[in-house]
Amino acid sequence: MKDSRNEIAKYGITFGTALSIAISWSVNKSVLWAIFHGFLSWFYVIWHVVTR
Repeated sequence: MKDSRNEIAKYGITFGTALSIAISWSVNKSVLWAIFHGFLSWFYVIWHVVTR
């Protein structure tokens, strides 16, 4: 069980990444911004919540 969890974490995207991409797309409608904010992950999500 532990090995499969490590594989998902190693090759999959995290919930924070998916959430930041969705928020970025809904605000900016730009693929480039969505990719950039996906790299920032939870930092962008928290920033978005604090500034809105």
